[in-house]
Amino acid sequence: MPATIEAPASWIESIGDFRLPPETDRQLQSLMDRNTEGLLQPAEKEELSALAALSEEISLLRAQALQLLGKRPA
Repeated sequence: MPATIEAPASWIESIGDFRLPPETDRQLQSLMDRNTEGLLQPAEKEELSALAALSEEISLLRAQALQLLGKRPA
């Protein structure tokens, strides 16, 4: 049975503001660009897959937090 836990709005706001660190975001973009060009090594493909999954999870969490706050993504 799902449980509801109350959280301070500031916690939810911090989740809504969460993003990959800039260096990690740049690495993800670089890997995506190199993947498009067909230049990735197998280890880089694994890294791309992991970073893309992490980015997607963060995006989903942010969207849920912003929805709870009644805000739109910036």
